[in-house]
Amino acid sequence: MTKQVNKDAYEFLPYCYPDRWASYYYQLREVIKLRPSSVLEIGTGDGVFKRYLKNNTDITYTNLDIAADLSPDIVGTVEKIPLPDKSVDVVVAFEVLEHIPFERFETALSELARVARKAVVISLPHFGPPVKFSMKVPFLPEIRLAFKIPFPKKHIFNGEHYWEIGKRGFSVSHIRSVIKKYFSIEQEFIPFENQYHHFFVLSLNFKEQK
Repeated sequence: MTKQVNKDAYEFLPYCYPDRWASYYYQLREVIKLRPSSVLEIGTGDGVFKRYLKNNTDITYTNLDIAADLSPDIVGTVEKIPLPDKSVDVVVAFEVLEHIPFERFETALSELARVARKAVVISLPHFGPPVKFSMKVPFLPEIRLAFKIPFPKKHIFNGEHYWEIGKRGFSVSHIRSVIKKYFSIEQEFIPFENQYHHFFVLSLNFKEQK
């Protein structure tokens, strides 16, 4: 696995568009709900997730990235995480695993399962034209509805993403079947605000019972 982007790719205006900013809420919500004492983040990104946990919680935070110029705590690859088995409570990988060829996706999943004690939370890009409806009436809860129009075009490597859910050969059911080899899917969702990010909250119980 080799570095794909330069550090300046994470500058605020080109990187933190409103949809992505909404995803930070869901990243933090799902991890904090798990009440971990320690978290390992795969990929440093722009550090928003890191800074919130370190400044506002007692969670011990560590990150790993292949790009040394991003100053990660650990320089390494998700395909061979240089940590002992069951060394952190929760491992997260947000918009990371699509940066490796799909034939190595399972290797990455097996490493996430090996290192985590309690759970793994990931998000993956989900291609497809979205349709969204929102209606708010005073004094009543907001009504929201969103869905994707199936459009299984062939994925072409763009220098970063080797594959995306919703592209030809990468249906949601296929990605689920691969994930279930290593985890039990406790929850999955696509945030209304960001229809491009598909979240999975994964339990290790399934693997430990095998």
